[in-house]
Amino acid sequence: MFEFIQKHNKLFMIMLFALVIPSFVMLGVDNYQRMNDAGHTTVAIVNGQKITQAEWDNAHRQEVDQLRASQPGIDAQLLDSPAAKYATLERMVQNRVLAEAASKLKLFISDQRLAQELISDPAIAALRGSDGKLDQTRYAQLLAAQGLTPQRYEAMVRSQLTSRQVLQGVSGAGGWMPASLADLVTRPFFERRNISVIYFKPESYKAHVHPSAQDLQAYYKSHLAEFRAPEQASIEYVVLDLASVQKHLTVSEADLQKFYEQNKDRFGTREERRASHILIAADAKASSTLREAARKKAEDILAQVQKDPASFAQLAQKYSQDPGSAKKGGDLGYFDRTTMVKPFAEAAFALKQNEISKVVETDYGYHIIKLTGIRGGSGQQSFDTLKPQIEAELKKQQAQQKFGEAVEAFKEDVFKQPQSLKAVADKFGLQIQTAQNIGRTPVPHAQGPLAQPAFLNALFTASSLSGKQNITPMEIGANQLASGRIISYSPARQKTFDEVKATIESQVTQAKAAQLAKAAGEATLKQWQPHPAQAPMPATMDVSRTQPNGTPQTVINGALRVSPSHLPALQGVDLGPQGYAVVRVNKILPADAATAAAQAQQRPQVAQAFNEASMVAYYEALKKLLKVQILVANPLGSTSRPIK
Repeated sequence: MFEFIQKHNKLFMIMLFALVIPSFVMLGVDNYQRMNDAGHTTVAIVNGQKITQAEWDNAHRQEVDQLRASQPGIDAQLLDSPAAKYATLERMVQNRVLAEAASKLKLFISDQRLAQELISDPAIAALRGSDGKLDQTRYAQLLAAQGLTPQRYEAMVRSQLTSRQVLQGVSGAGGWMPASLADLVTRPFFERRNISVIYFKPESYKAHVHPSAQDLQAYYKSHLAEFRAPEQASIEYVVLDLASVQKHLTVSEADLQKFYEQNKDRFGTREERRASHILIAADAKASSTLREAARKKAEDILAQVQKDPASFAQLAQKYSQDPGSAKKGGDLGYFDRTTMVKPFAEAAFALKQNEISKVVETDYGYHIIKLTGIRGGSGQQSFDTLKPQIEAELKKQQAQQKFGEAVEAFKEDVFKQPQSLKAVADKFGLQIQTAQNIGRTPVPHAQGPLAQPAFLNALFTASSLSGKQNITPMEIGANQLASGRIISYSPARQKTFDEVKATIESQVTQAKAAQLAKAAGEATLKQWQPHPAQAPMPATMDVSRTQPNGTPQTVINGALRVSPSHLPALQGVDLGPQGYAVVRVNKILPADAATAAAQAQQRPQVAQAFNEASMVAYYEALKKLLKVQILVANPLGSTSRPIK
């Protein structure tokens, strides 16, 4: 065979090209064609117009990009889920339906209406200048941050406004519905009935139940899934946090004293001063000649003030070039050291009550200052009193700075002794904590690492279970890192009959007793049915769905099912494991003031629900009219969504 190929190599190559290569080429083209066609697969049809897979993918990608831009912390898996993608398709269909309806109704949005809608957005309105015009550059930047262009955004808004017009005929009613219809909907929730109830409880029949061994075995075999012990583990773990880092830090006496001196204002009432001033304005960038002239004028005014200090307010009104205070005689009100520029504040806080300063130079010009009031600055606590507080604060600051270093060391040291946490606990002064009967899922009210699914799942990985080694430290909260290890492990297993025999006996007895209670209740109901008024029932009570008066909801529902045409009447209610009840409905009660008020409060909500249902019904009618088809399966199983 090989000799034939060697002798007839040329002939063999011709056959290869004739037979094999065309097949390969055709297969390749076919595959390419399939890939190309995939993007053009129709996923929905609205009024004969197709929505393709490519359009759907592109729309979903744009929605995801916009959401990520506006909410950077959003879970990416949530955005890429089948349900999220299907929701995009539903919105596309809804937009097409409303657009087609608007076209048939010949609805349109004017440029003026569009502009009005855009400016109603506070973020866009803030971009208007003093002349009332929109800053187009900043407008484009605002939209670009959301992955949009002005043209695309305005088209979206125009489409939304058109859709609103389509639905306006339904929503314009404002949730109105006839009072008779509202009463019909709300009456079952508020209707009050006078009833009597007698209960047939399983506890009264347990003495008559004696399940056999065969009964117990049969129950066990038919409920094996209920008697499985889940996998469980005993673990130990350590948590590194700011507190554990902080307790090993020390702060020198000098640092404590320095902090106290620098923050005195925090530890008492801050001193404030009230002053008046006369300002001769001279900008810091003004020429030296102008500033010198301003200084000379201020000194002349100071001379007048010194001759007659009582005339300060009149001179301020006459000469001061500070428009805010001149009319008030130069009064600036109370201020602290940080409110005024430094030269002004230093001069004002150096004066005594009613003392007048020399000319004070600032970047604003030249000031003459009169101190008119002092308040605050008292009640400051001593260093010794505040020392513990200051030390705790400084330690916390240092712990925050050193926490990052501690985290890196913690991550390394956890694996130096991979089957023990003692060394790392000793080094960082951590407490080794233990927990028993731990599973992969956090139990209610769990705290710390035990409340974190990721931490528990890491403990139950194959490597952790087989080697009982420390797991990689992971964040469990702000400034909290934890590592742990399995101490002992019990895999999931089927519990034996002997282990659960007592539980089975209790459950079988309860079930059989409930059956006896039901049988007794049904027999009693049948006996009393001909003469309900003569049935020996206990005391009556008034109940409704909103005012159960301690009566189980199942019993109330049974009582409300009784026709009011022939009262009194009896009704049996199966309570399942709790037995049976016989209810006698004696009469229908008129609504009291409280019930009438509560019913009236519910009418707007009922009307809103009615309005929303009407909108959905209208939308579904439009879908039928436009022969809408969604050709892909809904991962949630539902067929429609409310209009948003």
